[in-house]
Amino acid sequence: MDTETKLHIEEKIVEMLKTVYDPEIPVNVYDLGLIYKIDLQDDGEAIIDMTLTAPNCPAADFIMEDIRQKIESVEGITSAQINLVFEPEWDKDMMTEEAKLELGFL
Repeated sequence: MDTETKLHIEEKIVEMLKTVYDPEIPVNVYDLGLIYKIDLQDDGEAIIDMTLTAPNCPAADFIMEDIRQKIESVEGITSAQINLVFEPEWDKDMMTEEAKLELGFL
């Protein structure tokens, strides 16, 4: 897979991530800063490192499965592996300016 193709697919992945929401927060997981890494392999496997706003988030399984399904629907993706990590610990400074505005932090 060439660099241009990878960049195009990664853009599509980000678009899909922006459609995934924590049911308790009206901002998508990407703008919340919950996505730490997107690693696209040459064979089409997407490996995503993500966190949650709180380690005991009751919607964790729902969110991770939603992400996996949506990433796997992107053309060029053969599979998606979602890794839940808690280092570094998430805080509100990781949110985009738009997310901070939406949630009243600005």
